[in-house]
Amino acid sequence: MRPAFEKPSLLQRMIPLFRGFDGPLLLAVLILAALGLTTMYSAGFDHGTRFVDHARNMLLAAGILFVVAQIPPQRLMALAVPLYALGVALLVATALIGITKKGATRWLDLGVVIQPSEILKIAMPLMLAWWFQRREGQVRALDFIVALLILAVPVGLIVKQPDLGTAILVLAAGLFVIFFAGLPWKLIAPVVAVAVIAIAVLVLSGDAICQPDVKWPMLRDYQKNRVCTLLDPTTDPLGKGFHIIQGMIAIGSGGITGKGFMKGTQTHLEFIPERTTDFIFAAYSEEFGLIGCVVLLLGFLFLIVRGLMIASEAPNVFTRLLAGSITLSFFTYAFVNMGMVSGILPVVGVPLPFISYGGTAMVILGLGLGILMSIAKSRRLVQG
Repeated sequence: MRPAFEKPSLLQRMIPLFRGFDGPLLLAVLILAALGLTTMYSAGFDHGTRFVDHARNMLLAAGILFVVAQIPPQRLMALAVPLYALGVALLVATALIGITKKGATRWLDLGVVIQPSEILKIAMPLMLAWWFQRREGQVRALDFIVALLILAVPVGLIVKQPDLGTAILVLAAGLFVIFFAGLPWKLIAPVVAVAVIAIAVLVLSGDAICQPDVKWPMLRDYQKNRVCTLLDPTTDPLGKGFHIIQGMIAIGSGGITGKGFMKGTQTHLEFIPERTTDFIFAAYSEEFGLIGCVVLLLGFLFLIVRGLMIASEAPNVFTRLLAGSITLSFFTYAFVNMGMVSGILPVVGVPLPFISYGGTAMVILGLGLGILMSIAKSRRLVQG
């Protein structure tokens, strides 16, 4: 005789955890992950265990995505202030007692060595989205000023380390929230105008202001050298300009269809520096060519468009601002990485999502995607 109530199987108990997952977002992630694994197998073929480690990092990110997707957005909002406060406190501790490597103080030894600035990549959009949620319907100019101060404190501490790449990513994540919150164009336009003028002056007078005896305010010498090298990498082709020159050669040599999988000469003859991390896009372009680059760009475009759709359908200010910021942060990662490898932006330490090697970057990626999935999932369950 069968019991009146049968114990559900493991599969039956797991199904509700996946209910409400956003299919298009998951498809975009799978496409980019497949491209990342394929690229890493070739670029890291004679580079130790990079491919195996990259696959492990992806599984870790997938686990984080799954766990975070189960957390309702309301609970994420409750974490905003504590996580931001923790991140800033750790940045202050890093400035005081941090570990210095190669002239940069970015790490903190708490029994386990961590890089506190990574926390702010998620904590910053959480905090600012929380701030504007509390002021829903009554946002004033003063609220934007406070938001900029909330953003400026950790960004200033990160720049001081110095870590320009991470500072750009944290700054962008915060500015996206402020923009989506309704920052008036009359405040945006002057900043854009000043930036355009500064770039024009830099390009037109590059030779004069790049002289060794000319100091740039707020920038260290190595940061100045990166900008000057971008303007003319041939001034030091075997030194400061080597990265950019070899990256452009690899991208150009790929042509329309590429040299083929595992057949990239610039990659496998080790002309491309950091070919599994910051400059992996050059290795990808050499082997898969223009067609491969278009496929990769379409993959990122698919992810970004779907993320913005999730943001537009989000139920409240907090989730809308958070989803929009995280989505455009992925755009920032991709744009800055591809730009620096292609020679249109200065070289900074920004990885290419899913493609570049790096455990910390993959964890942050999993967190961001998990939050997006949580927002999409909560919306679908409410509609259901």
